[in-house]
Amino acid sequence: MNETAAHRVRAEIDLAALRANVRSLRAHAPDAAFMAVVKADAYGHGMVPCAKAALEAGATWVGTATPEEALALRAAGIGGRLLCWLWTPGGPWREGVEADLDMSVSALWALTEVTAAAREAGRTARIQLKADTGLGRNGCTPADWPELVAAALRAEADGLVRVTGLWSHFACADEPGHPSIAAQLTVFREMVAYAEDQGVRPEVRHIANSPGTLTLPETHFDLVRPGIAMYGISPSPDVGTPADFGLRPVMTLSASLALVKHVPAGLGVSYGHHYVTPGETTLGLVPAGYGDGVPRHASGTAPVLVAGKWRTVAGRVAMDQFVVDLGGDEPAVGAEAVLFGPGDRGEPTAEDWAQAAGTIAYEIVTRIGSRVPRVFVNERPGPGEM
Repeated sequence: MNETAAHRVRAEIDLAALRANVRSLRAHAPDAAFMAVVKADAYGHGMVPCAKAALEAGATWVGTATPEEALALRAAGIGGRLLCWLWTPGGPWREGVEADLDMSVSALWALTEVTAAAREAGRTARIQLKADTGLGRNGCTPADWPELVAAALRAEADGLVRVTGLWSHFACADEPGHPSIAAQLTVFREMVAYAEDQGVRPEVRHIANSPGTLTLPETHFDLVRPGIAMYGISPSPDVGTPADFGLRPVMTLSASLALVKHVPAGLGVSYGHHYVTPGETTLGLVPAGYGDGVPRHASGTAPVLVAGKWRTVAGRVAMDQFVVDLGGDEPAVGAEAVLFGPGDRGEPTAEDWAQAAGTIAYEIVTRIGSRVPRVFVNERPGPGEM
């Protein structure tokens, strides 16, 4: 499929690459079930098509942050086990019960709301108890764990809930050898053991995210939850590239040059004139900006492939456009400008943009906005894929 000319800017999503990444990640944890994390519109890649592709490649669970995301997946026909974990008071608990979601519970208030929803719905709610083992974010602390476990078991005895999982999340799994990893793993084992000693019989116990899946086999337990790695981005760039981990980036972000023009030396370019042309040159106008998710922090630093060469963003990234100095080259108006992709054609990667913007590649792909069309390629598995 080649629709470049039809788009001002587009994000091409290679679903064959995503399926291959899922198979590669499954090979790192062959004895664990696989949860495909598709929160935040699948990290900017398109939630429903990515969830379907991951399931085709052998994922057995799907995970989202918000219940709204999970309910949207159900509405799109995604069946099977589906966990969502970021609940707030007054959330759509009854809808979650009726949609057969696995709903994460981190505190007594959430257990109270989900049990009320189960009574209203007249059916048992599937819940997973989340432990804060040291991330200090969502999850129940060790001090409060006995009270939550006891309350959950009472609700289970009343037929209102089924405790399907015990889980937690790492703080520093992307830094191999960080002392918090072993500390959190110890606390997780202790909290799981306590819950099971009290009578909890979970279907799954899980703590491994992308870096845990790739580099910490002792964390795999019953299920792994790859997120960013599923989209072909290394969760630990200091440890290895995507290729080192057997992954391939899924998104290619490109635009069509909207203007190419000759300019003299000494011309200030874009807001604030932070770039001034050093000599006579040609400028290319890329019709994408921070309104599309192109980070303004990458002004003056980020690379773009135009006419076979890396160019650098010249001056400020504006809301809808930015400029590159073409150095006298004269590509045609409409020529492709590749901001990032897998790197096969010499184009920059999301990691290159992350370095230029002083952030992480997770943010680069996830922030690409809704006015950038996603163009899905390789939507159906090929004969030799499965």
